[in-house]
Amino acid sequence: MSEDVEQIRRIAKETAREILDEEILGPLMNAFNGFEAIAVQFKHAISQAMGVVAVKEETFNILKFENQQGAKIGPYQVAYKANNISDKWNPAYNILRQNNATIADRYYGEGYVYGYWLYGEGKIYRQKLKAPNKSS
Repeated sequence: MSEDVEQIRRIAKETAREILDEEILGPLMNAFNGFEAIAVQFKHAISQAMGVVAVKEETFNILKFENQQGAKIGPYQVAYKANNISDKWNPAYNILRQNNATIADRYYGEGYVYGYWLYGEGKIYRQKLKAPNKSS
């Protein structure tokens, strides 16, 4: 009988985990992602309203970038932390991190040639902007 009880407990635990994953955690994560997107948009609106100016692009241009080609995004460049001097790397990385720069929400300022973002550890990405942009 104890084997039956253990099997019932195991099945109950698995069922509870499935319900938690499918019914609660999925929708909860979707809600959090939505809140994050709203926060990013709100931050941009505040920055524009207050006239916050992006740093000079020179902060990023002094890094050593390597050309890459993406199937979806086309040509872009990557700067690797290991290939750059930390005194030059750290300010650029910190600016992008503080601004939550992602491929979908790139960092650039008025007059910038490139949009910049972070993805993974120890890498800064950039891609030429398609048209002149105002600060983001």
